[in-house]
Amino acid sequence: MSTAILQRLSTWTFSNKHLNRLLRVSDHIPFSVPSPSPTVTVSQVPALFREPYILTGYRPTRQDWSCYLFTLFQKHNECLNVWTHLLAAPILLFHWWAKADALGFTLDAASLPLYLFLASSLSYMFFSVAAHLLHSHCEHSHYVLFFLDYVGVAVYQYGSSLGHYFYSSEVAWREGLVGMLFLPGAALFGWLSCLGCCVAKFRYKRPYPWQRKICQLVPTSAAYLLDISPVVHRLVTVPWTQEPSLPFHALQIASFLLSAVFFSYPIPECFFPGCDFCGSGVHQIFPCALNPCGLEALFPETTARRRDYGGGRYSEKGSCGGLAWASQALFACCMLTALLTMRHVKKHLQTEQKKDK
Repeated sequence: MSTAILQRLSTWTFSNKHLNRLLRVSDHIPFSVPSPSPTVTVSQVPALFREPYILTGYRPTRQDWSCYLFTLFQKHNECLNVWTHLLAAPILLFHWWAKADALGFTLDAASLPLYLFLASSLSYMFFSVAAHLLHSHCEHSHYVLFFLDYVGVAVYQYGSSLGHYFYSSEVAWREGLVGMLFLPGAALFGWLSCLGCCVAKFRYKRPYPWQRKICQLVPTSAAYLLDISPVVHRLVTVPWTQEPSLPFHALQIASFLLSAVFFSYPIPECFFPGCDFCGSGVHQIFPCALNPCGLEALFPETTARRRDYGGGRYSEKGSCGGLAWASQALFACCMLTALLTMRHVKKHLQTEQKKDK
């Protein structure tokens, strides 16, 4: 009896060892996941990827896509650009969930612009993370990803303008010329912002001339000045002590202005050449502050508008039902612009490759 039991135990032990070996994941994977290569200096990457005053921390081109995905946990000169947006997204979602749950928001006509603002903010962050994380694969992917990033910026501009118009504007401003032309103008300037950035990216090569900044900043600044106009009017005409949202609007404007300054001038890397880990991404910190500040300002204003207009009926401003379609149309126009520009980029890259051969 005891001998039979021992034989069974030894057989079970032998089978168990084989089972554990079969269950090892590594034994069944026919390939190994490639790890990112070490970063290189500025002289080891094509001119398209070089940033002013950033000397090291560049990722080599032509690696597997998974390598660039795993550089999320590698120290390189795009880390701050990636993580500022990657962390801002869950913070924004958590803030939204807490506020919406406390105030009992639902998706109706009165709160639709606020939902569109959230969707545009998240799309902007997603495209920006993808661009800065994956663009080093090759020149073609660099252009494609940053064109998508410009699409996200344009959609975010329009989403912000909807929140400002429907929640932050005063009756006197809406009845003026700017107020009457605001919504179509915001869509038009959003598209022009995407177009200007795509053309500037394709047309001008390093070292970039001053015309490139003009091509980027003029339509983007015009779009922002129009989008922020109802907020500026309210900051000037309404006492801040009566509206708790106004300080957050002021902070939002300050964040944008600081971002514009750091984007226009290579600060702080121009003063500290070799500040490669965070230097080129400092200007990205301020745009990520725009979304929480804007959301914090819009929530109390949304609550007030829902109360003023009967809990969801915008009798003065008309129905919001067409806003989703307008947002989708803007997104489609910007995507088409990016695709058409990419066709020219592809032809240019093919011509350059033939010259090299």
